[in-house]
Amino acid sequence: MERELLENRKKTIYELMCSDIYVPMKLKELAVFLDVPREERPALEEVLNQLLAEGKIELSKRGKYSKAEGKYITGVFVGNARGFGFVTVEGEAEDIFISESTVNGAMHGDRVQVSLLPGHTGKRREGAVVKILQRGITKVVGTFQKNKNFGFVIPDNFKLGQDIFIPQEHCHGAVDGHKVVAKITDYGNERKNPEGKIVEIIGHINDPGTDIMSIVKGYDLPMEFSEKVLKQAENVAKPVSSADMAGRMDVRDWQMVTIDGEDAKDLDDAITLTREGENYRLGVHIADVTNYVQERSALDAEALERGTSVYLVDRVIPMLPHSLSNGICSLNAGEDRLALSCIMLIDKKGTVIDHKLAETVVRVDQRMSYTSVRKILKDQDQQERKKYQELVPMFELMEELAAILREKRRKRGSIDFDFPETKIVLDSQGRPLEIKPYERNVATRIIEDFMLIANETVAQDFFWQELPFVYRVHDTPDPEKIRKLGTFINNFGYSIKIGQDEIHPKELQKLLEKIEDTPQEPLISRLTLRSMKQAKYSTQSTGHFGLATSYYCHFTSPIRRYPDLQIHRIIKETLRGKMNEKRISHYEQILPEVAAQSSTRERRADEAERETDKLKKVEYMSEHIGEVFEGVISSVTAWGMYVELPNTVEGMIHVTNLTDDYYHFDEENYELVGETSGKTYKLGQKIEVLVADTDKLMRTIDFVLA
Repeated sequence: MERELLENRKKTIYELMCSDIYVPMKLKELAVFLDVPREERPALEEVLNQLLAEGKIELSKRGKYSKAEGKYITGVFVGNARGFGFVTVEGEAEDIFISESTVNGAMHGDRVQVSLLPGHTGKRREGAVVKILQRGITKVVGTFQKNKNFGFVIPDNFKLGQDIFIPQEHCHGAVDGHKVVAKITDYGNERKNPEGKIVEIIGHINDPGTDIMSIVKGYDLPMEFSEKVLKQAENVAKPVSSADMAGRMDVRDWQMVTIDGEDAKDLDDAITLTREGENYRLGVHIADVTNYVQERSALDAEALERGTSVYLVDRVIPMLPHSLSNGICSLNAGEDRLALSCIMLIDKKGTVIDHKLAETVVRVDQRMSYTSVRKILKDQDQQERKKYQELVPMFELMEELAAILREKRRKRGSIDFDFPETKIVLDSQGRPLEIKPYERNVATRIIEDFMLIANETVAQDFFWQELPFVYRVHDTPDPEKIRKLGTFINNFGYSIKIGQDEIHPKELQKLLEKIEDTPQEPLISRLTLRSMKQAKYSTQSTGHFGLATSYYCHFTSPIRRYPDLQIHRIIKETLRGKMNEKRISHYEQILPEVAAQSSTRERRADEAERETDKLKKVEYMSEHIGEVFEGVISSVTAWGMYVELPNTVEGMIHVTNLTDDYYHFDEENYELVGETSGKTYKLGQKIEVLVADTDKLMRTIDFVLA
């Protein structure tokens, strides 16, 4: 009801500002004009801020509101430790440079209104922050430094640029070297640092686990579940009863397996596969989490708030309590479980010629690991094949079908980035013992191929039913980035065809095929990936560029992703004939927010995962200072070059440490060129480096040439 009221207010105010009778007014004048009581003025300001954030209205330097005429641009400020920053604008590839003198009090993460500076002839647009619409950060994680009568918090996030001043009475017992959470009480100005108070002491900087917990707190990742949520999870996590099974399709007698990593505990997908003449009957059976997480329950609100499970190097922060994620919702072998199944009939060309979505009861025969299935199929390990002899024919059939599906995707232009993930092994104190690439194998690819076809099938089904839905979309890359990629790969003798401001995914796929097993493969693959946009969730099916498909969604992981959970509800209501006008209207109202929230939470999780990996890589390399490694130049910039080692660790050689010559950055060819010698360092080049230094706070590794 509150949301409806807010939307109506926004509509009324916006219509007023678009009308001929309106003249620009300040907040107070507008409140009087609209006859808004004093106690409701904060709500009016909130509505105006939302309209500003949406770019529908503008605020002049004199504080007057009016309909947006394009004078100002709204975006998010990205700070830099050196005082300047950039404003990123949604839907625009190019950001706006903000010099230190025109930041006007904006901090990293703030939503701001910017005016473009006229007459600028540089490569990048420049602007000035006119108004801070919404503060992006209210709490700061950092290292506490004590002075005699006050303290400072040095933020872990160097994009914040300023230390936070802490008055004596708000230090709360923190001492030098404590990692703390400080709440900002005053954002300061040009002459004065932001001010705050300590609200939590995480631990001392040298205590085991404090480093990871600082990242957890820095990204505001929720660790604990409330008593209410835990109690609700416990109450619903009851064994499957005959009443639960009533009306469901019983597939417990189908030969069924789960295939996951050895240490996986939340098993949300199971597979069945048989031959039917020349066709294949593939069943992808997904845990029916919505049976236990009811809409608008405390569990549902918590899952939406979290958006996704977060997989950090030393822990998993789950979206749902363990009693569900590792218990009744996990498709454990030998246990009756409720599922939502996508059962597809696929021909020998990989086309889904028929499919059925059904609420089912399943019982998994065997919990398999990727390693075990790889041994059976790739290594032809006789011991393993004998151990699982009843399942071997199905695994061989899986390999056969997966290859057909992969070839069909390849023909249409689907792009397959085969990057090794990083596997970091820690000891009991959280110290890194080993860092190595974690390669995909035949078994991981089988599961990927089957999940992809199920996700596509479900998305296409609901697109043509014209029902509200949450799609996974991946937009066409920005033409400028693709042109830059084309220029770069020309240096290596490769080319891509770019149509009128657009590229077909097939072109990038052909490029990746050409570079396969060449020394340039990791590098060009990475640059190709960087030239592409980020996938996100949307209520509109605008297609998935990377997969070269018009229809895609996330259906297969409702234990760890909220969009999957949400679309399971839509599927089940449709199957039960309950998707009436009222429910359609309900979903049309809530889904845009679900898609936006899920995309935001996914980005937060990805960033936190990357940060913990970087931290442990720095810690690992600090034990190898003075040692020599062979690596590949993975990036070249004006200030130096980044070198990646075979174990996926990346470090930097600063240009000032190239002492044999003065090096210029050739931006066109991504090279550093020696002024007198003509010597070049270019992307993809193999070089030997010595580990010179590491900085755990900055999460950087410094190399020098060996």
